[in-house]
Amino acid sequence: MILDTSITLHRRGSGPCLVLLHCLGVDRHFWDFVAPLSRELTLVSYDLPGHGETPVPNGPYSIEDLAAQLAGLLHRDGIARAHIAGISLGGLIAQAFAATHPQTVDRLVLIDTTARYTEELRAMWAVRAAGARKDGVASLIDGLLKIWFTPQSIADDTAAVRYVRSALQRSPGEGYALACEALAAADLRPLAGKIAAPTLIVCGDDDIPSFLDAARWLTGNIRGAHLEWIAKAKHASVIERTDQALALLRNFLLAES
Repeated sequence: MILDTSITLHRRGSGPCLVLLHCLGVDRHFWDFVAPLSRELTLVSYDLPGHGETPVPNGPYSIEDLAAQLAGLLHRDGIARAHIAGISLGGLIAQAFAATHPQTVDRLVLIDTTARYTEELRAMWAVRAAGARKDGVASLIDGLLKIWFTPQSIADDTAAVRYVRSALQRSPGEGYALACEALAAADLRPLAGKIAAPTLIVCGDDDIPSFLDAARWLTGNIRGAHLEWIAKAKHASVIERTDQALALLRNFLLAES
């Protein structure tokens, strides 16, 4: 499927481009916390299909389709090279893009993501897609927050928790379900060896075991990749612990080559 390439790329700052790919059920504002980097980098973000301001596609798509869409958007807007950072769903898109468009990627950051979901989680995506279509994404929020955030963050009702809850409440059921199905079908393991860009793997140290395993797998299978853990964080690690995340991003993206 060829996806819409009329999407608006939102830019902020100056310097080399950093393209930011958000996770399932939210929107480009997930990345608002990286605003301090706009002093050194041009931050580029957009809403994925069926998220935020981007319409729900009219049929199924794959992770590879999303990577091709990103290539089209960057070409349209004259971005020849960029750093790419993606979390979860965004991290799968980033992997596929970096493997298939190596000439475009300076440095790559993969956050709380995987190359392929376990069989158990593949089955979970089907259940979650059905729930989103039948009862709406709002019906999933309580369970999702427990995966995304530590109990303390939920109890404190932090700004990050409030943002995710609000974004999920606005998320269209069909848009969410189509993304679930793309994630369930994805198997990017054959692409790992084709990623040439310097790569940073980031994962919350309290994420679910399969993502901890995936972080180690990606580190071992992407040439020269480096792994950093975000302490006391679950799946939404970078917005749960923004100070740690910003330090990691700054050190990796702004280091001398």
